[in-house]
Amino acid sequence: MKKTIGIFAHVDAGKTTFSEQLLYHTKSIKTRGRVDHKEAFLDSHNIERERGITVFSDIGIFNYEDSEYYLIDTPGHIDFSPEMERAMGVLDYAILLISSVEGVQGHTETVWQLLRKNNIPTFIFINKTDREGADLQKVIHEIRNNLSSEVCLVEEDLYNLSNENIEFIAERNEELLETYLGKGYDNYLWVDKLKELIKSEKIFIVLKGSALLDEGVKEFLENFNSLSYTNYEEIKDNKCFKGRVFKIKYDEKGNRITFIKALQGELKVKDEIIYSTNGEEIREKINEIRSYNGNKFESKDKIVSGEIFGIIGISSLRAGMGIGVLDLNEFFMIPTLRAKVEFDKSINPREVLGCFKILESEENSLNVVWSEELQELHISIMGKIQLEVLKEILKDRFNLLVDFGTPEILYKETMEGEVDGFGHFEPLRHYAEVYLKLKEGPRGSGITFKNKCHSDFLTTGNQNLIRTHIFERDHKGILTGSTITDIEITLMNGRAHLKHTEGGDFREATKRALRQGLESAKNLLLEPYYKFNIDVEINLMGRVISDIQKMSGSINEPKSYGERVIIEGRGPVATFMNYALDFQAFTKGKGSLSLVFHGYDICHNPEEVIEAKSYNKDVDPEYTSSSIFCAKGVGYAVPWYEVKEHIHCLK
Repeated sequence: MKKTIGIFAHVDAGKTTFSEQLLYHTKSIKTRGRVDHKEAFLDSHNIERERGITVFSDIGIFNYEDSEYYLIDTPGHIDFSPEMERAMGVLDYAILLISSVEGVQGHTETVWQLLRKNNIPTFIFINKTDREGADLQKVIHEIRNNLSSEVCLVEEDLYNLSNENIEFIAERNEELLETYLGKGYDNYLWVDKLKELIKSEKIFIVLKGSALLDEGVKEFLENFNSLSYTNYEEIKDNKCFKGRVFKIKYDEKGNRITFIKALQGELKVKDEIIYSTNGEEIREKINEIRSYNGNKFESKDKIVSGEIFGIIGISSLRAGMGIGVLDLNEFFMIPTLRAKVEFDKSINPREVLGCFKILESEENSLNVVWSEELQELHISIMGKIQLEVLKEILKDRFNLLVDFGTPEILYKETMEGEVDGFGHFEPLRHYAEVYLKLKEGPRGSGITFKNKCHSDFLTTGNQNLIRTHIFERDHKGILTGSTITDIEITLMNGRAHLKHTEGGDFREATKRALRQGLESAKNLLLEPYYKFNIDVEINLMGRVISDIQKMSGSINEPKSYGERVIIEGRGPVATFMNYALDFQAFTKGKGSLSLVFHGYDICHNPEEVIEAKSYNKDVDPEYTSSSIFCAKGVGYAVPWYEVKEHIHCLK
């Protein structure tokens, strides 16, 4: 039985140490490395060992009893959480570590929400029970209050459950409850049904121990192995192959390695992979298959369903893309900051851009943008630690010395209500027309597409082309030139010419239709928000609430316990991002502040931001709201407010 498991935790909860123990107990590694000794097996990159944090998702392989495990050790630091989230797309089960000293923290809650969103059955290991200040009951209480009430604490031996656990499990399954009330407890029946309840996320098993001292880890592994299962269908046919990409990286020789989880079927070297990108079908041949364990690999002739592997020879697949299954396009952990790349002017900008494009293929969220007009390179980031790591990576891999400007908030734009958008592109010997309806979408929905265009007016191929142009890139708003989001776009109609419509014509018409629609809408500026959790002495509550109000935040009803108080709420990233240092100073290090990304919402100071950005929508070389029509063999521009009167598909 093949199982892919992901290890998750808030930073410093002991995740890598726990993974190391699993690999050691299953004889996958001969000696246990330690993070603080810079020798952890899965922290194979120099940067990870020097900093003592996991930056990249690494794979460990081990066998236990009748199962083969693919263990993915994910980053715990919030700056590298996009890498963590992408790994979720290929998991069968997750293991969430929680420190018995720090308990459930802000990032722990975020990870939990993502695991639920991705429907990944989850086991919990309460770690560091040997530490001073460890409080098991307090952590259990936090888990039940902040994560799920459906948690079941197992004390080492699954086949010796307490009466409390027996009743807890029975209450969540009708068959068990009837058996319990009629015949009593049957251990084998309970365990069998418990597997199903765990798989369907109706129960979450909790165990405890100390990964550093190797206490409770072996017992956890035994329980986990007994209570988890997969059923990958053995189809020995590459034509039925299905899989999902979760990671891209380059090896020391510059080979692009695409890491894939096989969901169905098998693949062999020299087989062809067929997938779609931007509406285009692509066929590429596999030159090599690799099975990775840490930074070491062995070449394989073939793989089967349930395995995780790397392949060489594929150039266009990206993390989240599916082969024979739907792509995963929506990710919650997205950058909220943008930074300018600063480098020596003697270096060719194209060389620098090339290096960053390689990094972008490994880390999608970097969103590398080169402005030809400004001759500037910008990247999207999660935080300042990520910038420090990027500097080291660029120096080590490309011998490139760069610096970064002060990170700026990454704003977005949307609209209210519903408007029509018309775009027409008809210079001489070209022709395309697009009619879109733009409607405000729910916050956080991104760009969605619907099609109401009849094939009598536009061929299915051209309709698909318009959809492709909507999703092939981020589109700019008209307030600050920031990316538009949370808009439902519906294709209503369009026109093509049998002789004159060429490649690129619909791209121009689609961009103009989007822009023309925004011109007639009420546009809104959005900014990223944090959800915060603040724990301080009760005498500091007034100071904290005053600070929150000054930073344009909002709070829920404070919760006091003993001499302390918990204050929860949300506020703009722009005002809260530098609050931690001030907070630590006035609480003298005795307060707790957790900031977690909580989506985009209405900007608290739009006029100020719009003025600072100084974006002139009328002179943007990439976007225009006007359309091009043709009369007597000559193309002429029509401003956005007159386009509807000239459009052909309304006549």
